[in-house]
Amino acid sequence: MKVTVVQDILDANRRVSKANKLRFDAHRLLVINLMSSPGAGKTSLLERLLKLLRGKLRIGVIEGDIQTSLDAERVERAGAAFTHQINTQGACHLDGNMIAPVIEDLDLDALDLLVVENVGNLVCPAEFDIGEDLKVVLFAVTEGEDKPRKYPLMFRESQVMVVNKIDLLPHLDTSLEAVHRAALQVHPGIRLFDVSCRTGEGLPAFAEWLGAEVARKRGDRKPTRKKRGARKRTNA
Repeated sequence: MKVTVVQDILDANRRVSKANKLRFDAHRLLVINLMSSPGAGKTSLLERLLKLLRGKLRIGVIEGDIQTSLDAERVERAGAAFTHQINTQGACHLDGNMIAPVIEDLDLDALDLLVVENVGNLVCPAEFDIGEDLKVVLFAVTEGEDKPRKYPLMFRESQVMVVNKIDLLPHLDTSLEAVHRAALQVHPGIRLFDVSCRTGEGLPAFAEWLGAEVARKRGDRKPTRKKRGARKRTNA
């Protein structure tokens, strides 16, 4: 009976997420589901990307946290065209039902890229689609090179893995090559980017890739701009 209930929940979420995806596709808006364990640096990565891509891409951010709007406030200050905070009140992930009402009154044509920063967790977020084009897992080298094998679903479901905090490698016993090897054993086709959100190393390459993905979603055209921007708000 428990398996049946879980399956029903996942099926219901897939239906809502499919509707979200159809809406995003109609506006040719690239949507990324950014996932990681707590403290890996998701918000720091967004702050860096917002500054690197300022004037090039209009980026909206939906923040998922159990409590507070601290991260939404950070990305808004960094220059996000749209911010919205979802407080899950204890739930360990975001799902399609939580995203659907946020995008109902949002001008999707006023954005080039929408990033959903999921709740910090290496388990639950990987199970729930939200209508995204790409799942991106952010991994910090401080977590140890065994995590892809210990939490395989997260890395198997993600198309991209961003390895953060590489500036700390000289102070760790972790090997970057071993991290890559562990991820590729779980998901041979996963794309890898090595970055430091503290020093900025590797971030231009990741930002360039994002720009190319946006252009591809738009139909190999440069992102178009409208005079008015997306409505900016931060809601808990």
